[in-house]
Amino acid sequence: MYKWTMPVLIVIACLFGVYLLADGLPERPKEEKVAEGTELLKITATNFNFNETEYHVKPNTPYVLSFSNLNGTNHGFAIADLNINLTKDSPKAEYTFDKPGATYEIHCSIMCGQGHKDMIAKIIVDAA
Repeated sequence: MYKWTMPVLIVIACLFGVYLLADGLPERPKEEKVAEGTELLKITATNFNFNETEYHVKPNTPYVLSFSNLNGTNHGFAIADLNINLTKDSPKAEYTFDKPGATYEIHCSIMCGQGHKDMIAKIIVDAA
């Protein structure tokens, strides 16, 4: 008699399931734009590692340092020699690396767990 009710309920349940799966998804990452003549240096922390062990930059070029934490515990990004400390609350800084051949050590600035002391990378300023 009501043969159509079961297929309709299944379709409604499937649509509701798709809605629940899609609701709450994070926004798509937005492309970061910087001023003309400025370079973007993206640093990402993931489970006690930075996305690179070495970052090469050009001397006397303005950079926007952008920090993000993909997953795992909360991390930070610090260059003690330059007095730069980026976290999720202040994820960007501008800096011009003006010493060709210089090397700066990056470390995690937030105590994040057992792998904290191993979270080290380098920014290397290429020779002019």
